[in-house]
Amino acid sequence: MERRAAAFARLFEAVHEGVYIGTIGPEATSTIAANPHLKLIFGYASESPELDVRPFDQDRFVDPQARVALLERLTIDGSVSDYLMRLRRADGNPVWVELTARADAPLDDNSLRIEALVRDVSERKKLDDETRDFYHQLLQAEKMAALGQTVSGVAHELNNPLATILSSAERLSQRTTLEEPVRRGLETILSESERAARIVRNLLTFARKRQTTRAMVDVNQVVRETLALRAYEQHVTNINVIDALAAGLPNVFADGHQVQQVLLNLVINAEQAMLSAHGRGVLVVRTWHDAELESVVLEINDDGPGISDDLQPKIFDPFFTTKEVGKGTGLGLTVAYAIVQEHGGRIRLLSRPNAGASFYVELPVTGTKLQPAPGAPPQRGCRGRRQESADAVAGASILVVEDEAKLANAVVDALQDAGYLVEHAPDGEEALNRVKAQAFDLVICDLKMPRMDGKTFYRLLSAAAPDLSKHVILVTGDVAGTEAETFLQESGCRWLEKPFRLGDLLKAVHDGLT
Repeated sequence: MERRAAAFARLFEAVHEGVYIGTIGPEATSTIAANPHLKLIFGYASESPELDVRPFDQDRFVDPQARVALLERLTIDGSVSDYLMRLRRADGNPVWVELTARADAPLDDNSLRIEALVRDVSERKKLDDETRDFYHQLLQAEKMAALGQTVSGVAHELNNPLATILSSAERLSQRTTLEEPVRRGLETILSESERAARIVRNLLTFARKRQTTRAMVDVNQVVRETLALRAYEQHVTNINVIDALAAGLPNVFADGHQVQQVLLNLVINAEQAMLSAHGRGVLVVRTWHDAELESVVLEINDDGPGISDDLQPKIFDPFFTTKEVGKGTGLGLTVAYAIVQEHGGRIRLLSRPNAGASFYVELPVTGTKLQPAPGAPPQRGCRGRRQESADAVAGASILVVEDEAKLANAVVDALQDAGYLVEHAPDGEEALNRVKAQAFDLVICDLKMPRMDGKTFYRLLSAAAPDLSKHVILVTGDVAGTEAETFLQESGCRWLEKPFRLGDLLKAVHDGLT
């Protein structure tokens, strides 16, 4: 018996698992025995008396209700197995443990005598959490990819009727004989069509990966420039901005304009949340370098109402918004998510109701300084909302190649109003036949058409009529796709993005002819 007792004593001291024998009561605990590994788990010095090692005291539980639940389980079932709890070490830092224990019947004071094995599972819990986060990110990425395919097609189809509405409404609004109610109605149509066009552009930005111009970017500089853009608005709305930008921050290989778009969206969202909650607010913008993950982290923190747990899984979904009708499109965070993902980074939220919200944008740091990506987006000779009239070139003849009949009619009418001679072809094949039959000074051609698309038409036109191919304006409903953007860059043609304004069309035609 003595040898057996000695063997158990050696095992008690040497086993690499915490062993605890003692009592746990509703108010207090007492320790009978605690082995060295238990002291190690909870951060007690090896020479600490066993009676002073009390890991199950009330103040050791991160969640006080977890202690109540544990006592209830032990009282009813008499044991627990691999029971997960979060306790505090001697220095106050939390530790995740698994408890396997048996308990005797309750004593007179409702305390329980237990023998327990305690296992430190903090590292495993951390890996489990990281795996779950990665899984949720993967699900989100897959959901966005699937939505992107659908959204891209829908947005592209919306561009044609929007272009028709804008062109027709603008032509009508320029008439001098309109009654005032009719003019106001046309102005409403124009403004709401522009709003719909912005939504479509955001949809296409979300749905497709762009060819971006990337370089080594100073994130702190992007933050300063973005905050400068909002400085006046923040001043007049009582938004106090605190920036805590880390010195010596490494540059990241990114598209600075897109990073600014993400930051601007997060800042404006934070401002609106704070103002809606209490008419003022404090915005904190921080940056730091996470050396372990080799990333630069940008935090945008507000003291607004926060985001409830049930809404947090939805915030990056397209068209989800908590703003009132007309105040938001529900695409800002979706676009931000797509941009950060495209940069190989992450965007995440930490928030509690009535305790503000913090968005974290993590961008990976490259090991070497890379040169800016070659090839900026093609120049758009037709940009700007100028309503200047473009004088028609005497005798200028224009061929409009467009498969959407209503949009083609609107463009033809607008050009004829401006004094041009205009013909229409519904597709590329018919257009080539028209070019062979008569002379044209300019061609306006849609990129996406049945039978023969705009790219094929342009290449065949370049071979058949090289001089005329220098006077082509291409029209597209989607410049965010890499194929369309590459083609426009290679061709060097002027181009218009649907939906376009009448002023854009007339200026592009004027420039193309002269």
